[in-house]
Amino acid sequence: PVFAGMNGSAIENFSCVIYNIFLMNCTWQAGRDAPADTQYFLYWQKSRDEEEIECELYIKDENWRNMGCIFQNVTIGTEKTYFLVNGSSKDSLIQFYDEYIDLYKIEKLMPPSNITVNCDETKNDCIIQWQRPQISHSNKNRCFKYEINIKYK
Repeated sequence: PVFAGMNGSAIENFSCVIYNIFLMNCTWQAGRDAPADTQYFLYWQKSRDEEEIECELYIKDENWRNMGCIFQNVTIGTEKTYFLVNGSSKDSLIQFYDEYIDLYKIEKLMPPSNITVNCDETKNDCIIQWQRPQISHSNKNRCFKYEINIKYK
């Protein structure tokens, strides 16, 4: 397909991360050859059944150009999520950028909670217990791997 718009005007380095269970942050950089007045707009569609909606909370740079988006109350479904960033400028047509992302692959997991350590000096052993981290997506019983780093004082 022929993309309308000036080469090098589409955004670059688009990436998203989900953190603190239900927050998502997406960021990008302006196209190398985009005119200085280019403004970018992000739209996303969580699944084929849902409407495409625009970002509600943009992250702006010092020139008030949209360079990212903060999403609240994100839940992870089973379908890939569609992201589209297009742009506008007085001077020229701006190419769009789009990508499908599996949200569960970009979730940064919380640490385990309620960690307790009980040591028995007579037996010379310790019992360490914790609760698995809360996660945003629905496959809650997938295996977690834990790493315990014990430093002797």
